[in-house]
Amino acid sequence: MSNSYSFYDYYRNKVEFSYNDHPFSKEPRHVWVICMYEGKWLLTRHAERGIEFPGGKVEEGETAPEAAKREVSEETGGKVENLTYIGQYRVTGKQEVVIKNVYFALISGLEIKDHYFETEGPILLKELPPKIRTDKEYSFIMKDEVLTFSLKWLETEKKNSL
Repeated sequence: MSNSYSFYDYYRNKVEFSYNDHPFSKEPRHVWVICMYEGKWLLTRHAERGIEFPGGKVEEGETAPEAAKREVSEETGGKVENLTYIGQYRVTGKQEVVIKNVYFALISGLEIKDHYFETEGPILLKELPPKIRTDKEYSFIMKDEVLTFSLKWLETEKKNSL
């Protein structure tokens, strides 16, 4: 498996994805967390974008792993038991460049909250839909190769741990 890939996202922005250790920034300002809870995918529904894995911006004074755990908690109520770095990607858009760490998190529990910030709280799925790229319920974030490469990484990790 190659370590780096380049492609265009849903909005035709150039995306560079790498499994290498922080190839674009040692201090990325964004995170995205692919979560599993009790053998199911843990996602959330963003008020504007649709269904997606939790994620967001790294706040001032916070590390990317701390932001990942906070975002999972805020958006789903999930308590991160184990957080693993998958890779990093850079999106070169028309207005800005966004660099985001991608993590995999095992969730040990879900806290029911009165408020899930800009999301509608946890969504648990046994499987991700096979036609996620054309499913209007899902966020644009779920429709490019970052998800594909991250799921390949998870599959490889699962095989290596057997």
